[in-house]
Amino acid sequence: MKAPKQSRHGHLVTALAFAAGALSVCAAAPAYAVLGGEPMTAPDGATSTNAVVRAATPNGASGVSAATASNYTVRTTTLASGTTINEYLTTEGVVFGIAWHGPRVPDLASLLGSYFPQYQEGLKAQRAARGGRGPVSVESSGLVVRSVGHMGSFAGSAYLPQSLPAGVSVTDIQ
Repeated sequence: MKAPKQSRHGHLVTALAFAAGALSVCAAAPAYAVLGGEPMTAPDGATSTNAVVRAATPNGASGVSAATASNYTVRTTTLASGTTINEYLTTEGVVFGIAWHGPRVPDLASLLGSYFPQYQEGLKAQRAARGGRGPVSVESSGLVVRSVGHMGSFAGSAYLPQSLPAGVSVTDIQ
């Protein structure tokens, strides 16, 4: 006896739903750092390294005494595409800045997380004032994003001014 068409259709729908669910789980896991959050988990094909950096020289040459200088970590991840992302982490492990360079612009929605809508608003205002081409410079009290480049060569940075550790300069984020 043959199974009714409804039953076969139900199995097909179930199989497709399972496959779609499995793909959405893979797609939902961000491959990038989230500004103001935790560092990224290196995606397949990527390599990562960590380096602890002293925000100020011990002799106070940068205007910050050794007692107030803070350490931060720079985590560098090179994606399979060749784009390199530097994450700047506080001693608590929170991402306060991100910089990228390479042949492709990374997924800024993933990089900026909850700050992405603020970036989009600033970008829209900039494009309305200057047109749709050229470097991007979005700056507000809570978010700064700069991006430049052309096909095959892009660079940029994003940081949270209020979250910069003592002794860290915006020029350190590169």
